[in-house]
Amino acid sequence: MKYNRNVYQALTMIGQFGINMLVPVFLCSFLGIFLDKKLGTDFMVVLLFFVGAVAGGYNVYRFSRQIFAKESEQSAYLHKGRKSRRDK
Repeated sequence: MKYNRNVYQALTMIGQFGINMLVPVFLCSFLGIFLDKKLGTDFMVVLLFFVGAVAGGYNVYRFSRQIFAKESEQSAYLHKGRKSRRDK
């Protein structure tokens, strides 16, 4: 059962990476299409697509740092417990 839990957690994280990347790209692209129609321009879609891609990349970066910090904290806690056992 524990193995299945780890697999589901990994799949959930992969899904969150995708959502964190795709939502800003789509929102900015649709905003660019809307602004292009209203203003009669042709470059806002491309410009806002790249803004969305940078925002999505930054979201993924923050999310991965948060996960790494949590795992690092748990690892430090586990290693601290092992160290104190050896010292005794």
